[in-house]
Amino acid sequence: MKSQLGREVVKKQMPLLPIIKVPDPVLRQKAAPVTEIDAAVRQQLDDMAETMYEAPGIGLAANQVNSLVRLVVMDCAADEEQARLLQMVNPEIITVSEESARLEEGCLSIPGFTAEVDRPAEVTARWLDPQGAQQEAAFSGLEAACIQHEIDHLNGVLFIDHLSRLKRDMIWRKVLKEARSNGD
Repeated sequence: MKSQLGREVVKKQMPLLPIIKVPDPVLRQKAAPVTEIDAAVRQQLDDMAETMYEAPGIGLAANQVNSLVRLVVMDCAADEEQARLLQMVNPEIITVSEESARLEEGCLSIPGFTAEVDRPAEVTARWLDPQGAQQEAAFSGLEAACIQHEIDHLNGVLFIDHLSRLKRDMIWRKVLKEARSNGD
């Protein structure tokens, strides 16, 4: 498992945050920029990372834990690789490639459903790290899809919004039916 020892140490110190599921309206709201990176923001990033790893997932936006601020955590390292956790404050895409890529996507807020999504194959993103330093990096492959997916969340957009109307409606009907049968 990815950085198992590190996660065990962290787990004892941080609570697991509940992940919001569709059709909760908070997932359709736009998150506000973080104006000050303080201890509470750093703690939220740590809590989000622990929640993401435990889910398990490779990315999590603050909207998904019922917090409407522009925070994202992601780690696209394969299980056998060393963890590559990114904690992002106010992330934004600054360039996208003309070339697109189609990858299978899922979402912790829409459990049990996946679909192929077309997105730019490469992106460059800018964000602040937990210490407030500006970071910029180019992403490709799974990492490019993940950062786009998480920033979409911050803008109230779900991966199913990138699908054809027919596919989106089919997933949405199944999600709502499941929610009703679970009493959500």
